[in-house]
Amino acid sequence: MKAFKVPWLAANLMYHDMQGDGTPIILIHGLGCASSCDYPAVASDPCLVGKRIILVDLLGSGFSERPIEFAYTIEEHTKVLASFISEVCSEPISLFGHSMGGAIAIATAAQLGGKVRRIALGEPNLDAGGGVFSKQIASMTEHDYVMRGHQETANNARANGNVIWASSLSRSAAYAIHRGVSSLVAGSTPSWRKTLYEMMIPKTVIFGARSLPNADFESLQYYGCSVEVVAEAGHSMAWDNPSGLATALRNSFS
Repeated sequence: MKAFKVPWLAANLMYHDMQGDGTPIILIHGLGCASSCDYPAVASDPCLVGKRIILVDLLGSGFSERPIEFAYTIEEHTKVLASFISEVCSEPISLFGHSMGGAIAIATAAQLGGKVRRIALGEPNLDAGGGVFSKQIASMTEHDYVMRGHQETANNARANGNVIWASSLSRSAAYAIHRGVSSLVAGSTPSWRKTLYEMMIPKTVIFGARSLPNADFESLQYYGCSVEVVAEAGHSMAWDNPSGLATALRNSFS
């Protein structure tokens, strides 16, 4: 694993850089997850072998550091990632972001401009408001979430059989999760959806088959987004069917 020292923070962003040829592909995880947990099986799939793939753990998650003074908003994660990408990739890149990481990928692509050649998103957050899960967390104060909500959320996930996410969430900083969720619920101006629609680069949105039907499936295509479907997978497509996600990424970035 490698470390990127964030220039304006006393914190290191940790990442795996799997060397290969072609346009580098940077994979960004979702809320309570970590790329070091989610994507090794995806990146090592035969259909992606030989490509340069970078797995980055966002600050507050996985192996990355957890500065208490960091805001953990979509905007601040974007600022860190843009700095990181500019440092480790001199050439153009492709971006993939899952769920909350999708919103971060959209914002990062907008900030980096022509450096991002293609973008793919796995069931991304595109609008303000969040889902039921996000609203529950955001309805708590940060103090209450840190003191009891974080562990309760992990315990409930574990009890419902979502062991991988429960374990990954438990290793994330509770204040980072709460601040990230609050940023998702608050949304962005312009919205991540509008920003995505206006991008003049190849863009793909990937759905798990178990997540369909989805109201966005048709509308995204109307606005110039290609769609891919990962068989035998739901929202957690990297865990449900890593080979299927790898194939969807290959198709998205070809």
